[in-house]
Formats: sequence, structure tokens, C-alpha cells
Amino acid sequence: MSTEEHVEDAGGNSTPKTPTEESKTGPLGKLMHKLAKPQQETQQETQSKAPSAEAGSGVATTTAKAQSVIQRPIYFGFMLTLGVGAAIGLYFIASSVSQLLIWMLTALFIALGLDPVVRFLQARKIPRPAGILITLVVLIAAVGGFFATLIPTIVDQTSQLVQSAPGWIQDFLNSDFFKQIDTQFQLRDRLNDEVQKFFGNTQAVGGVFGGVLNVGSTVANGLFGTLIVVVLSLYFLASLPAMKGWAYQLAPKSRRPRVEKLSEQITQSVGNYVIGQAAVAVLNAIFAFIVMSILGVPFSILLAFLVALFAFVPLVGGVIALVLVSLVALTDSWQTAVIYLVLYAVYLQFEAYFVSPRIMQRAVSVPGAVVVVAVIAGGTLLGVLGALIAIPTAAAIMLLIREIFITRQDKL
Repeated sequence: MSTEEHVEDAGGNSTPKTPTEESKTGPLGKLMHKLAKPQQETQQETQSKAPSAEAGSGVATTTAKAQSVIQRPIYFGFMLTLGVGAAIGLYFIASSVSQLLIWMLTALFIALGLDPVVRFLQARKIPRPAGILITLVVLIAAVGGFFATLIPTIVDQTSQLVQSAPGWIQDFLNSDFFKQIDTQFQLRDRLNDEVQKFFGNTQAVGGVFGGVLNVGSTVANGLFGTLIVVVLSLYFLASLPAMKGWAYQLAPKSRRPRVEKLSEQITQSVGNYVIGQAAVAVLNAIFAFIVMSILGVPFSILLAFLVALFAFVPLVGGVIALVLVSLVALTDSWQTAVIYLVLYAVYLQFEAYFVSPRIMQRAVSVPGAVVVVAVIAGGTLLGVLGALIAIPTAAAIMLLIREIFITRQDKL
């Protein structure tokens, strides 16, 4: 009789069992199977619990932090108070040295404006120290020559203005317009009474002398601030590469090339903006001087200098210069004022649509709405300086948004 067992399938046919299957179904195999089954179940439970443990690790960490804050409220309150106190202290320090910070920002703005000239000389195989010296000598010579020609004329024309002012006032008082108003409202008598009351009040007279002293103090502070800005501009211009190299080291090593590239684009755009705005200011002053000379507007050199200064103020600088020169032209005749108003208004449109875009296309590219908002915000925060640096600052922010944020969003 054969020792092989037969197993019937579903169709009633029998197949012999192999020795391996027999060992599994025997008493010893059943015992080994029962002993191994709890271990397998334990491994499966461990594998199934592992992902849930990893997922809950973040929640456990957050819970632990919250519990540490609850368990140590004194430590948490002390650190919070320390942080708030440090922020308040920094605010008061910044408020105390705000004037110095403004001077430093102005000097840095000037240094960035002169840096493209120095780079241009460096590209012509001229060492940077020599390029800085050449730039400063040319700048000082140009400014000195301009003021050497301008100051005597300004003094002469200012003295003429002071001498002519009483005559203009007397002519106005003798005009039919003023006589008619004086008849109705007795303005002359009221003015005489107010003048007598003013000189009879010692406090008012003392206030005038105090105002004169304040003006003198303001002028002295302005000269001192100008000297500081000039000195700081020289230092910033000389040490600009070292300053940028030190700043680049603050970025992670893997991202330094990217940071350096963006920083160079920003500093180059600021420098090109300053040079371009200076070119626009010179063109505005030349055109205004030519028109004023032809029309015979008084104080033409002084007014041309003011036109150049106002050209640095974005948006409203040209309009302010237009109104100022037109008011002075009224002293000659109303026809002269109208002609100058029309000619310079046409030039401003030409400058806005043809001159400035060609000069500024390599410097900054900022939409008009952003320019308006940036100039208003900058003027509100830092006055004239804020309005001057508003456009390049807005251009730098737009560059960072385009190169960092938008690029990152495109990769998602």
C-alpha cells in the first residue's frame, strides 16, 4: 500500500500530496504555524502604525511647544517683554539719529550715481582710485566753474530784486485796483495799525530776531550737513566694492552668485537713473535759459539754476519750475509770461514722451501708476530725498519680485 495521501478536488479527482505539503499539514507543521502567526501579526501592526506615528510627530512637537509655554509662563513673558523692549529701543535710536541716517542715505545715493562713471573709466584700463580722483576733479571743476559764474550774477540780480521790490509794492499801492479795494475795506489804515501794533509789541519784535537766529542756525546746519554728505560720498564711492563684497557674504554660499547678480543690477539701475536725471535737468535748464533770454525775462541765470534743481523732483518738479518762472515773467508783461508758459509747457510734453524715455530706458522701467504711488510715499516718509529715491527704489522692488517671487511661482 502506498504512503502517499490523495486529495480530491472539486471535480472528484484525487491528486497526491507532496512531502512538503504533508509537512505543513502534519501535527508538527500546524504547531510551527501557530507559533509564527503572532510574530507576523506583530510585524504587520508595527508597519501599519509607523506612518501614523510619523504623521503625528508634527502634532506632538507643536503640542510639546504649547505645553512648554504653558508650563513656563514667566520665561515666555520675559522673552516677549525683552523683544518688545529691544524693538522700542531700536525705534528711539533710529529716531535720535534720523538726520544722520538721511545724510548717509543721501551720500550712498550720490555714490551710486557716480559709480557708473568710475566703472566706465575702469573699463578703459584706468585703476579705480585714479578713476575716482578724475571723476571728483571733473565734478568739482564743473560745479566750481558753474557757481563762480553764477554767484556774482545771483548776487547782482538778487540785489536788483531787493531794490526793485519797494518800487513794485509802491506801484501796486498806487494802482487803481488797490485804490478801489482800499476805498471799500480801508486796507491802508488797517495795515498801518497792524504795523504800529507789531513794533509796539516787544515779544513780536523778539520773535523776529529769534526767527533770524533760527534761519542762521538752519543755514549753518545745512552747510554742515552738506560737508558730511560730501565726505561720506567720497568714502562710499571709494569703498563701494568692499561694501558690496561684505554684504554678499551674508547670503548663503549656494545663493551668493544669484544675490550678487541681482544686487549689481539694482546698483547699476540706481546709478544710471541719477546720471539720466542729471542729463534731463541740464537739458531743461538750457532750454529755459534760451527761452528766457529771448523773451527778456529778468533773473534768467538764477531761474535756469532753479529749473535744473526742480528737474530732479519727479512728477511735479517741472510744473513747479514752470509756475515760478511764469510768475517772475509777469513782472515784465503778461504777454511774456503767457509765451513762456506755452513754450515751456510744450517742451515738458516733448521731454516726457521723447527725451526722458530715451535717456531712462537703460536705467529704470516703472509703470506710471507705480511712479505716482512711490513718489507720494517717498515724499511723505523722507521729504524731497524720499521723492528722489522713490523711482529707483520702486524699480529695485519690482526687479526682486520678478526675479525671485514670479520665477518661483512659475516653477510650481
